[in-house]
Parts: sequence; structure tokens; C-alpha cells
Amino acid sequence: MRDALGREDVERFRTFVARRLGLQYEDAKLDQLADVLRRRMALAGSARVETYLGRLGASPEGSGELRALAEQLTVNETFFFRNADNFRALAEAVLPDRIRANARERRLRILSAGCASGEEPYSVAILVREALPDPEAWNVEILGLDVNPASLTRAAQARYSTWSLRATRDDVKRRYFRTDGPEFTLIPAIQKMVTFEERNLVDDDPLFWQSLACDVVFCRNVLMYFSPDQARAVVRRIGLALRPGGFLFLGHAETLRGLTQEFHLCHTHDTFYYRRGETSQAECATAADPAAPLGRTAETLPAAVESMASWVEVIQRASERIATLAGGGVPAPAREAPPARMGGLAASSPVARTWDLGLVLELVRQERFSEALELIGALPPDSREDPDALLLRAVLLTNGGRLDEAAAVCGRLLVVDELHAGAHYLLALCREHAGDLAGAVEHDQTAAYLDGGFSMPHLHLGLMAKRSGDATAAQRELRQALDLLAREESSRLLLFGGGFSRDMLVQLCRLELRAAEGEP
Repeated sequence: MRDALGREDVERFRTFVARRLGLQYEDAKLDQLADVLRRRMALAGSARVETYLGRLGASPEGSGELRALAEQLTVNETFFFRNADNFRALAEAVLPDRIRANARERRLRILSAGCASGEEPYSVAILVREALPDPEAWNVEILGLDVNPASLTRAAQARYSTWSLRATRDDVKRRYFRTDGPEFTLIPAIQKMVTFEERNLVDDDPLFWQSLACDVVFCRNVLMYFSPDQARAVVRRIGLALRPGGFLFLGHAETLRGLTQEFHLCHTHDTFYYRRGETSQAECATAADPAAPLGRTAETLPAAVESMASWVEVIQRASERIATLAGGGVPAPAREAPPARMGGLAASSPVARTWDLGLVLELVRQERFSEALELIGALPPDSREDPDALLLRAVLLTNGGRLDEAAAVCGRLLVVDELHAGAHYLLALCREHAGDLAGAVEHDQTAAYLDGGFSMPHLHLGLMAKRSGDATAAQRELRQALDLLAREESSRLLLFGGGFSRDMLVQLCRLELRAAEGEP
């Protein structure tokens, strides 16, 4: 933090920015916030933070100072057709679907939330025009929203530099842009398809959102700036804005995990996106079936991996060994209670009040899988279908090699929580065991997308890639797994680590990575 302003001053400013603009800033960006605060105080003639924040607090929505503040805090660099996989999915999957659905009324409405200087909604407009059989016969409305007034002014001018068109094909440039000195201007036919409006996504206006009735919403690299509560509220508004069966595109590092259950996850064209409910999950994602294992071994892990055909077999062999060593009854309660969250299990869930989650987890910790499974099997029917109970059952069944049963349980879990990364990882193991490597990769990629800190899908992808001879993919995934394992929650390794310790998994990653790199 630079001089002149104290930490408390900047903290108060950060709190104000979060409350009024909905923007969240981590500690690493406090210097950036301090710089903005100094500039705005100087321009406002305020010598004290209290005075400036007091004026801001009394400012109505849309006031000059709030708009200037938003402009300085939301400077986003973008360009046409950024993240090309999103636009391929839009052009080849989403637009054909929406055009078929709306063929009778010949209407398309698309929202670009957080549109910055307009490159995104104009990119969408170009693809819509190319996709429509008779563009002039359709009513197309594309709305761009942003909180930054300066960005919207640039967007309305529709003039762009060569740098903004760096990912645009030459034939697209020739058809839809005209040279204007050193810049390019969009042709009127594209400009008239798009309108812009200054609006903060954190401002609640149900009538506005419901009136949009969109077929597609782009809200990329926006949710990352919001707190979880604000992100949930924004997603709820997007849900109001989307027609049943409509599609939502987020940034590549953003997911709806933990925010809503109203959308189905889609995975095509090497990208993930979402479809609003009232449509079947099979219409979005590649269908999934069975699931897989977990167990324990020790010093022979690298040799075991070399001697087995798959990671699933390594885990199953370890589980079989454990079964021969297991014994005894229900353990005494552990001295220290298990963590409140165990690999995605929430001790605060309703079922945690009706059955002893800690006891089951302790049995898992002691590798007494059959006893833990019996304990879950004795639950009342309602509790048995709780997501925590379903996940534990799936893990225990896979440890016991009962893959078909585990797959069925994972399927029930995904009905309750379609965005459950753990269930997708278990299904990846099962698909590999069934010989469906494409299905295994699909589930692993989905699990890794839904939870960016989950190491095991990357490890599994790396091992499969190495066995298939794809050294480049193996190196990429194993490096990622190695990085994530260092900070993976121990509770999640307990559930999904196959019974292996963190150190053993790290050793495996390093050995397999060296082999993939061609080292002896």
C-alpha cells in the first residue's frame, strides 16, 4: 500500500465499492484501489476520506461521481471473437437451436452483460447475421449492458483499431467493416442490431430483467468480481432474463457451482456453457453413465501403476488389500471432530442433524469401508437421498469395486446437483473401467471445470493421456495436478485420493511426469 492513505481508509473505500457498485477487490489490489481513491478525492477537492465517502454515500444512482468511479474501476481490455470456442459453440450449436425454436415468430433477443466497449455484442451480431437464413425477415435485438459510461460511448461509435480485430478472420473484416483512416468501422447493418444501456448488474429491477426474454446471455468475466451473495443475485436476474431453454455463456474460469441449480451444464466445441432449466440434461452435455473406485496402498504405488491397465485397477487392488486387513466394530469417536466440510460435504446440511456424518467419515478415515457403507445403508429413506449421503455411498461402493451400483448412485446425485464435481470425477473413473475413454475424459474435464482446485481429475487425465501416447496432454495435466495437490484439502484427498496419501500422489505425479517428458 502506498503512502498518504491508511489501510483503514482503503478498506472503507473497498466496502463502499462493494456495496454500491458490486465490485469485489482482493487484498492484492488494495494499492490499485488506493490510487483510484487518491485521484477521485483530488478531483472532488476532498482532503479527507470521510468527506469524500460521505459525498459518495449521499449520491443518487447514476450521479456523475459514481459513474466516473465505475469508469476507473472497470477498465476491461477486450477484442472481437475473444475466446473463440465460445463463439464456435454459439454459431454451430446455440444459434441453430434458437433459430429452430423461434422459426414461427422469427425473433431473437441476446444480452451481453458487461459488454465493455462493444466487441462482444458486435461479434454476436455478426454470427447471428451469418446464421439467419433471411436476416431482414427476422426481428433481432442484441442489448449490451455495462456500468462504465466511457466504454459504452466507445461501443456506440463502433470504431475499432487493428488490435481489436486481431482475432477476426480477413473475410469477416471485408464483409462487416469499412476502413476509416487507421481504424475500422462496423457496417450499419451490424450496428443497428445492437443497442447499449448503462446499468449495474447488482441493481435489482425484476420488471426490467423479466422483460428481456432473452434466448442467449453472455456474462463473461463478470461474476468473478462479485461476492458469492452478489453473484447469486446476478445469476438469479439472468435466470429471469432468459427464456426456458435459453443459453448462458460465462468466462472460462467462472462456473455456476454453488450459485444456482436452475441451469444444465453443456460441453461442446471444447467449451462449457449453460442452458436454463425446463430442458433435459441430455440435450446439453454428453450423456454419462457408470462410476468408479478408491482404496489404499503404500510404498508400491509407482510399480502398481506401471503393472495395471488403469488408475481404477490400481485403486481397486488397493481396496481389495484393505478388505483383507479390515476388522473390528464401530470405532470410538475421534478426539478431534472432522472438519465441517469434507470434500464438499456440508455438516450444516439438513441430513447432518439426523445422522452422524462425523462417524461415517471417521470410518472412511480408518479405511473401514464396509462398516461405513452399512451405516449409510441403515439411514432412513429420506436421509439416504441427501447429497452428502449419496456422495459417501458412491465413494464407498467404488472402493468396494461395485461400479454399476456406484454409477447409479452418482446418477442420482447428479439429478440433485448436476454441477457436482466429485460425482463427475467418480463417473470418469467408471467410464475408463468400462473402456469408454472418451466418456472418462468428458467427465474429468467437467469435474476440473466445475472446481478449479480439484487435483484428481487432472491426475486422471494425465495418466490416461500418457497411456494413450499423448505426451503433451499428459505433461500439461500432470503438472496441473502436481500444482493442485500441494494445496488440496486433506478432507477431499480422504474421499477421492484412492486411499493414497498426499505424498504418494505427489510422488506418482512426478514419476509419471518425468516419464511423459522422456526422462528415464
